[in-house]
Amino acid sequence: MRSLLDAVAFLTRVPVPHDPRRVPDLARAAVWFPAVGALLGAGLLLLAGALTGMTSALVAVVLVVVVEVVVVGALHLDGLADVADGLGGHDRESRLRIMKDHATGVYGTAAVVLALLLEVALLVGLVAPAPPAGAGWFGGTWLLLHSPGWVTAALVGAAAWSLSRSAMLPVALLLPYARAEGTGRTVVEGLTGGRTVAAWFVPVVLCVLLGWLGLAMLVGAALTALLVGCLAHRLVGGATGDVLGATAQLSLLGALLGASLML
Repeated sequence: MRSLLDAVAFLTRVPVPHDPRRVPDLARAAVWFPAVGALLGAGLLLLAGALTGMTSALVAVVLVVVVEVVVVGALHLDGLADVADGLGGHDRESRLRIMKDHATGVYGTAAVVLALLLEVALLVGLVAPAPPAGAGWFGGTWLLLHSPGWVTAALVGAAAWSLSRSAMLPVALLLPYARAEGTGRTVVEGLTGGRTVAAWFVPVVLCVLLGWLGLAMLVGAALTALLVGCLAHRLVGGATGDVLGATAQLSLLGALLGASLML
């Protein structure tokens, strides 16, 4: 339970009971990251479904993304911005120095704007079209063809956000920590293979329930995480907290893109 609360406190701005004198064990809490992501994603997609009954799909999705940014405190967007800015460095040391700078440059700003625009576009593409009769809200799933639309929506949202929170764990496991110290150090150095496998239980089950749609989301998130991990290894020699945050944000887009290609 303590690890779960640590995961909620780290990944969201939801107030949870905690001891201010205690340093959270993020490597142990990482097992719960995908579960927290699943709850967040299910809630966001259910909210999108409710709002589409009162306004246009575009307005509904924009409001949902605003809620997401507020709830998570733009945690992963911050990592994406720092990594994008770091790409402008000439060598490993300069890239790490730029990524640590709290100021956001042109690359970082552009990356955040484009990421949010793509997320909105992908979500609108999922909720806006009229699905085939009897196919549920998103359609295309072998198990949920006769399920209520809100069930399918909740599963798709849970799978996408769960995959995004789990995709960064293999990156943390396989890459060394690139800095002498930092927020992500405890995750990168304390994470084990057993914890990583356990963390993937929730997203894999969700993807199995979604059939081919879930497989496409899994492939999209995995390929995105692989790309970010390889890029981080080449440019900065390992992982940092910013790299993990960027992996989560971009893997979310990869999972949503995979879903959109199936519908």
